[in-house]
Amino acid sequence: MSDDVVAYRKMGSWRQRTSAHVAVVQAELDRIEMMGCLSECDKKLADKANQLLQGAREAADGWPPFRSGASARDRALATIHEAELILLKLTPAHEIGWAGSSVLAKGIQHLGQEDPRLKLLEEHLRENNNMLDVDGRYLAAGVLHAANHVEEIEIGRVRNFRDILLLAFLALSVFTVLLVLSGYDNPEALADKLCFQPPDPTPQNPDATKYVCPVGGKPADGDNVLLVASLGAAAAALAGATSIRHIRGSAVPYMVPMSLLILRIPIGALSAILGLVLIHGEFIPGLSALDSGAQIAAWAVAFGIGQETLTRLLDKKGNLLLENVRGSSRDADSPPPPSTDRLIKPALWPGAPYGPRPGSAAAAVEPEGTERAPGGDEGPAEPTRPA
Repeated sequence: MSDDVVAYRKMGSWRQRTSAHVAVVQAELDRIEMMGCLSECDKKLADKANQLLQGAREAADGWPPFRSGASARDRALATIHEAELILLKLTPAHEIGWAGSSVLAKGIQHLGQEDPRLKLLEEHLRENNNMLDVDGRYLAAGVLHAANHVEEIEIGRVRNFRDILLLAFLALSVFTVLLVLSGYDNPEALADKLCFQPPDPTPQNPDATKYVCPVGGKPADGDNVLLVASLGAAAAALAGATSIRHIRGSAVPYMVPMSLLILRIPIGALSAILGLVLIHGEFIPGLSALDSGAQIAAWAVAFGIGQETLTRLLDKKGNLLLENVRGSSRDADSPPPPSTDRLIKPALWPGAPYGPRPGSAAAAVEPEGTERAPGGDEGPAEPTRPA
């Protein structure tokens, strides 16, 4: 039994998908080799395709299996793409006809509408009854190679954005821990900045004290910094939980939405600490002193929730990158795509594989808006091309 069919042994969905994909491409390549129709030059291409598929297997079988390395994923994707490209070049002439539609579909997904190769392939298929012939083989291979390259770039951008989010999470977490530790090591440096001295007691507020902290009164210590950071992080996590409803699934094997969620935690903690420092320094007009520890804690929660203003901008950037990885599926609630003239206009008429036979009853009835092929009744009619 080939190792290609034991995807159930592999940990990780991307490893299973890669193994299944390699198995199908390998089976098709073996079938073409067994047909005995390859020249000596084409056999060199087949050998290279086998080496590429072996590289994809090694990437999917990397150890340890619980590590989903980005380099392994990129290696598997790139090698499978190149093997598929060679497979297209090796496909026998009598089987390549319908491959043009698949290549065109992928080109439309990933290439711009003004790409000259895509235009040439579309025109070639129109002129050949939507069938790809030997003359257009390398044109289709060029479109497929360009589409694969763009897809790899799109996924690479998502990976880089995910890496930036993780590095930012680690850096901000380190800063938060250092601030908490500094509160224990030198309370006057930061912990004292989270405490306030309200006005003297008045008849309306006889219980007012001269010095209030998030945790009790003097002396200020690291417990105050830890409490403020914890409240800010908890508030940010709660605010992030409410944004889960906007998260959309993606087949891209990088946890961008999850990275955006966990990034909120250190940002919320730092926002709470720095926000109270700004209040202590009378940076916010009209807000110079807080009256109780409960009020200080409430402001810490408010600053923790306020980080959503920043993280929502990051959410939009992440969603934009994920949407840029164009695929064949769309959300269930998204509207259907607008009508476009880029779709191939069918050149086949019902009644026969390549149109009705001349002189038949079906040939006597022509759809409105069509013109007869040159030469009278000889050959099938062609649809009128859009202006």
